Amino acid sequence: MNITPELLALGLVWYVVFLLAVTCHEGAHGWAAKLGGDPTAFHAGQVTLSPLPHILREPFGTVVVPLASYFFGGWMIGWASAPYDPLWAERHPRRAAWMALAGPAANLTLMLLATVAIRVGVSVGVFSAPPRPSLMQVVVASEPAAAGTLAAVAILLSILFSLNLLLFLFNLLPVPPLDGATALTLLMSEERGRRFREFTQSFGILGLIVAWLVFGRLFGPLYWLALNLLHPGAGYR
Repeated sequence: MNITPELLALGLVWYVVFLLAVTCHEGAHGWAAKLGGDPTAFHAGQVTLSPLPHILREPFGTVVVPLASYFFGGWMIGWASAPYDPLWAERHPRRAAWMALAGPAANLTLMLLATVAIRVGVSVGVFSAPPRPSLMQVVVASEPAAAGTLAAVAILLSILFSLNLLLFLFNLLPVPPLDGATALTLLMSEERGRRFREFTQSFGILGLIVAWLVFGRLFGPLYWLALNLLHPGAGYR
């Protein structure tokens, strides 16, 4: 790969958005757990908007994998984690389910904030729908007269929208160990929820592989649907 100043600058934007996304995601998990009676993440310093505690806890998922995925794939993916008390989750499966949903909800919130900013920019004439969006990179373009800083803002909002859409949808898959599987216990009695959690705890990396294979088929259509909702009448496909 030819490493240029433009590539490095775009990578910096990607990394800032990635850290914001995972920090809000994991911080929301910890905050919801604290509200539900488990202060483990709070005492570990994970209920924060500072990315440093999350980087120190998961340096591989927050530094190595995101940078490698960017330089080899052109976009970033990775992970972080917030600690919780498994005994608390076993005693209170419904509270644990709300804790699980808090992470994707944080990503949805960030995506919606990006959506509002994009729509405001379009309405005042500084942004426009691109002729053909690029996957995960450009979902809004700056007008020629709005170059420089606004062009950089358009790129930042594009990545903020796309990455948080991806994290929101992926984590909601009802496949263990993803948040969506834990959230299923809201539809069960507490006893069935406990048994379900016990059954799914052994899935680990196998569940993640299955989830990624399934998600690869689902994300494309959902992504284009989201873009058509973002830019009504664009007719992307």
